[in-house]
Amino acid sequence: MPFTAQPIQRVLLSSVAVATIAVASAFGGRAVSPVPAIDLTGTWKYAVVTENGTGTPTVIMKQTGDSLSGTYESGRMGVLPFKGSVKDSSFTFVINTQGGAALTFKGSLVSANVVKGDVDFGGAGSATFSGERQAAK
Repeated sequence: MPFTAQPIQRVLLSSVAVATIAVASAFGGRAVSPVPAIDLTGTWKYAVVTENGTGTPTVIMKQTGDSLSGTYESGRMGVLPFKGSVKDSSFTFVINTQGGAALTFKGSLVSANVVKGDVDFGGAGSATFSGERQAAK
């Protein structure tokens, strides 16, 4: 009997159909939607908790793809620009102070309008932070 592609095609199509049914069954027949990409763009009110008290800077973020930029404004340090990056639900940005220290913020999006994380004060200490996105005015 000569070799034909027809039986092989039937086997492949049957395998694909079985795999599709198995995946659909695993998710209860529901459609699986992709995880939405995060967008940190907006004005955030942060609470930076240190051993010396809590600061409440305003952080304005602009996210373009996986790049992050913006300003950090506090009564103590004034307005300082920053640059950073975003990966999955996590982000990092670095603020270079006028005194030469680099403050590194590493956090994650807890919900659509809440972030939490840690700050490294250039090896001279650390803190935690949380932030809430402010409603657009």
